[in-house]
Amino acid sequence: MEVTNAEHWDGKVMKKLINEPESFVDEMLEGLLAAHPAELRRASTEERALLRADAPVAGKVAIVTGGGSGHLPVFLGFVGFGLATGVAVGNVFSSPSSDAILAATQACHGGAGVLYLYGNYTGDRLNFELAAELAEAEGIASATVLVNDDVASAPPDRSSERRGVAGMVFAFKCAGAAAERGDDLATVAEIARRTVAATRTMGVGLSAAVVPTVGKPTFVLADDEMEIGVGIHGEPGVRRGRLQSADAVADELFDGVAAELDLGVGCQVAVLVNGLGATPVEELYILFRRIQHRLDEEGAVVHRAFVGEYATSLEMAGASVTILGLDEELMALLDAPARSPFWRP
Repeated sequence: MEVTNAEHWDGKVMKKLINEPESFVDEMLEGLLAAHPAELRRASTEERALLRADAPVAGKVAIVTGGGSGHLPVFLGFVGFGLATGVAVGNVFSSPSSDAILAATQACHGGAGVLYLYGNYTGDRLNFELAAELAEAEGIASATVLVNDDVASAPPDRSSERRGVAGMVFAFKCAGAAAERGDDLATVAEIARRTVAATRTMGVGLSAAVVPTVGKPTFVLADDEMEIGVGIHGEPGVRRGRLQSADAVADELFDGVAAELDLGVGCQVAVLVNGLGATPVEELYILFRRIQHRLDEEGAVVHRAFVGEYATSLEMAGASVTILGLDEELMALLDAPARSPFWRP
């Protein structure tokens, strides 16, 4: 058989462990389900929709998320106990279909309504809105909370236009814990909104991802360049410049995030240093080291730290820094038990 994962662009070769590019998503889902049969199952044989294995959970609010493939663990990696209940899966960097969202909704609904919790992207909004209308016609109550934590994607006075990036993980965790303890739909949605409102993220890209069906990078950086504020699909950042030291990069990301948070003496925060797909974990810990120093200078206390890959962009090199300001309730929800293929106690 002809090799399909060695396509050329500008004299370079795309090397990926795939079969046919068009089969990438479905074969990935097949492998994920085969690896975690006790935790995940399909909502429908016709649609790309997955559920926690014990869904629907009677009497509890279901949380349905979704988005394009290429970002594991987000979105489908955080379906499980104390997290999201179901997920609709799109093609790489593409929105899931409204049919997949509806299938996840129907299979997840345990009688207490459904919270749609997902990133603020136009295609996702359109398809989730249509699915919500169809579900409502079936008598399934729903609420929607959009995650918009990316400070680089719009200024504060246009925060409603911001993208949802790694901060989605904190929203899944806190809202999922609220649903697990039995809160009603309005309360779970309010917990999700409070979490999003207290979360800020900024990232840096060092190299681009290659979408399997396209076969070339989503953007191009010189060997000595970086892009501050890059999006998880390769969206432009706030500036492009020469690659700097880890401390200098961490300082710029911290400053962008901290400018919109109250990091006074004694405040409690959760910190997520997230790899975008091709950055060694060792380098992420170097970034976290500097973020910890900066928080110490502010007098802020790190209640929980998360370092690793939580919201990736295929093989993009780079990282993002997310800070969540915590109150007592959000702290308890963040600490509550949860489990999924990518979230372990």
